[in-house]
Amino acid sequence: MKTNILFFFLVCFSLNTFAQQEIAVERYTAHNKGKFFVSWGGNRDSYTESDVNFRGKDYNFTVADMKAHDKPKGYHIDYVNPANMTIPQTNFRMGYFFNDHYSVSIGWDHMKYVMTQNQIANVTGTINLPADQAGSYYNGVYNNTPVDMSLYGAIEGGYDKGVAQGTPPAFLMYEHTDGLNYINTEVSRHDDISKWFGLPNTDKVQINLTEGLGAGVLYPKTNTTLLGMERHDDFHISGYGLSAKAGINFTFFKYFYLQGELKGGYINMQDIRTTVSNEDKASQDFFFFQRIIAVGGIFRI
Repeated sequence: MKTNILFFFLVCFSLNTFAQQEIAVERYTAHNKGKFFVSWGGNRDSYTESDVNFRGKDYNFTVADMKAHDKPKGYHIDYVNPANMTIPQTNFRMGYFFNDHYSVSIGWDHMKYVMTQNQIANVTGTINLPADQAGSYYNGVYNNTPVDMSLYGAIEGGYDKGVAQGTPPAFLMYEHTDGLNYINTEVSRHDDISKWFGLPNTDKVQINLTEGLGAGVLYPKTNTTLLGMERHDDFHISGYGLSAKAGINFTFFKYFYLQGELKGGYINMQDIRTTVSNEDKASQDFFFFQRIIAVGGIFRI
């Protein structure tokens, strides 16, 4: 009888020890709640055509269906050089999982928007600059009037400050290249799909799908040379943006990940600075599409 009782207690003790061992080896990647993450990456961008209105004391006109593109740097050491990391088109994000499937994050999408100089765009409005200004060459009433944006020395990126244009000057050189800064908050969902690929140990390799919605402000540094006037090139809060994304995440050895995303959205900027005068403004709205590759880390504090 004593032997049976002793055997019973030994079995119970063994089962309890086994259960504790099972709990102790629960995978780090099994739960996300309470984890932080941070990532850094690069992007390529596409933009829809946009009607851009330019207005000031002596002019008010709209360039219809402006074409624009990004300014990629390709594979470059600047992406990881601390002194130059903000020069290329980059993405920074940091966030927190408030449950296993959902996170909230803040980020900075550093895109670049360059008006395509080699285009003919229709212009509607009026220009009536003082006769002593070089840009008065363009004075007149425009009614869907075609204007060649490549004439009279126009170059993408414009001229450096202090460099004089010819006479007549270029009609318009325009870009947000330092950059089209979308500072935003996102709420995202994350789902582990490792079992779809038969991965037995997610602490070694885990695959996740992620989707999210975001909103934020636009803080561009706009480089505009308009009708020969001195360019403006300072950061300025100019409007807002909305976005949605979908991506795939590969997490390696619990703490490190590689993530690819497709991200699209809407940008509306009604207060763009264009010259050194506070009276001169521009406004535009358009849709954008980003392709993003980022590396990051996920951890608990």
